[in-house]
Amino acid sequence: MLSSLPSVLNLLTYSRKHNDTIPMPKSKKIKPEIEIKLRITYIPTILRKIESLGAKTQGQVFEQNTLYDTPQSDLRRRDMLLRLRAETPAIQNARSTRGERVILTSKAPLRTPRASKRPPRYKERAEREQVAANTARQCAAALTALGFRPAFRYDKFRTTFRLPHLQLDLDETPAGTFLELEGQPQAINRAAHALGFTNQAYLRATYWDLHVADCRRRGAIPKNMLFPQK
Repeated sequence: MLSSLPSVLNLLTYSRKHNDTIPMPKSKKIKPEIEIKLRITYIPTILRKIESLGAKTQGQVFEQNTLYDTPQSDLRRRDMLLRLRAETPAIQNARSTRGERVILTSKAPLRTPRASKRPPRYKERAEREQVAANTARQCAAALTALGFRPAFRYDKFRTTFRLPHLQLDLDETPAGTFLELEGQPQAINRAAHALGFTNQAYLRATYWDLHVADCRRRGAIPKNMLFPQK
């Protein structure tokens, strides 16, 4: 199973301890994910700049993300990722599950070796994802039954924008605000430079990396990256 993590998402049913099953839709094909992050210091300014590009907003959602791994951390050691994400409209109570959209995602290193020996400018992964027909609670139980355990949980408010050949995600997290640009390198560069960023501002860090760095600055022990519950 670990040698081909995306095969987890091909399962049409997940066995559960009380012998019923959870039907899952067929997952999308593996696709390369090419993205960068940009650190945002003032949200109103970046929103005006994004609007000036003609990007169309798709609204804001509240995300609750959980990364799963084996008890031996096999996925992390192989630079793989298995994520369960629950999205709900941000305009309602953030902890409500009304209108919940559940997404299962697997990521792994690209199989094609890089020709250049220079450090990569973009984060590039092989990605497969599917929208689940069941609740996050049911999917979490299924993953646990398969032998996975929650490894890291993180919250964020995400506002998504679209340009031709490019997706822009403004993420407000407990560790700061970041703008993710996902698409082909040329489209990423055009948008980033138009927004006032240079190549030196590109971040390839994961949210775990950013959370750990934030905890170090504050002298805190890294745990889950969650907003305080009201």
